[in-house]
Amino acid sequence: MAHSMQMQTQPPVALNVPLCQLIATGGTIAMKIDPVRGGPVPALSGADLLAAVPAMAQVARLEVRELFNIPSDHVDATHWLRLKHAVDEALARPEVTGVIVSHGTDTMEETAWFLDLAIDSDKPVVLTGAQRNASVPDFDGPRNLLNAARVCVERSAQGMGVMVAMNNQIHAAREVSKTHTSDVEAFKSGDFGLLGVIDEDRVVFSRRPTRRLHLPPQSGALPRVEIIPMFAGARGDLLCAAVALGARGIVVQALGLGNVNVDLLAAVKEAIAQGVVVAVATRVPNGRVQPVYGFEGGGRTLQAEGAVFTDNLSPHKARILLMLALQSATTPSQLQSLFDR
Repeated sequence: MAHSMQMQTQPPVALNVPLCQLIATGGTIAMKIDPVRGGPVPALSGADLLAAVPAMAQVARLEVRELFNIPSDHVDATHWLRLKHAVDEALARPEVTGVIVSHGTDTMEETAWFLDLAIDSDKPVVLTGAQRNASVPDFDGPRNLLNAARVCVERSAQGMGVMVAMNNQIHAAREVSKTHTSDVEAFKSGDFGLLGVIDEDRVVFSRRPTRRLHLPPQSGALPRVEIIPMFAGARGDLLCAAVALGARGIVVQALGLGNVNVDLLAAVKEAIAQGVVVAVATRVPNGRVQPVYGFEGGGRTLQAEGAVFTDNLSPHKARILLMLALQSATTPSQLQSLFDR
């Protein structure tokens, strides 16, 4: 669906409430069931979403920008760059308190992390969406949108970075991940837990994110980085194919603390010899990767070959950091210092 640069605001409100911009990008929150296709498809604009939340008038004035309306499964780096530019434009305006992004949940954590790395502002940026589409009676979109606005105008949200507000919970971009395919409480924050909650009477933050980076995208397209999974019996040919296709970086979704088998180790060696950066993440949901094991394919042998370790980032978030880092950092030590921060 073609995007529009059109701005819309809700009708005038009696209260002197803050101004936030809602950037609509699609997702389940903007879908209804199509009887011909037999499933949810993009159907609602940002203005339609806002019209379904009359209580918004007591919280914020929302200026709606229709950027695109697509499933988040279709989002790629070009969409991230367009969204980053739109968010920057909004945050640069003194009268705008913060930005809300309506987004699909499938890649919400990736977009949130990209924006957190790319945007340099103390104003809050809040992503929200829905697990249930607008055709079902218990559609969760309106509540999530209202709660995102409540976070956006909250004074203590300043300097918290990019957040995800879903199901009355607030998550930091670095830690948040989708952990259930359909439940409304799909998002969790691993070992470190929520940033806060959105209660009926107020927004309560219990901690602040401390491990934040600023890696603004430079001109041109972001470098290609692929993710290669390790599993019992994995072969190295997929990694070699990614290198042949022009990947400048590879994230290996390793096992445990960051281990692979002998075949994948050989492919890692070959990739690094060709100047491709290899970063080691893990398929385990929680905990850091560390170069501990000394067997062939163990973390110590990967580190000895020049691979970098991605700390506690998921493979898909490690990929995003590596895409941005490769624009300026080139040596393993430079890259490792970014992942360690």
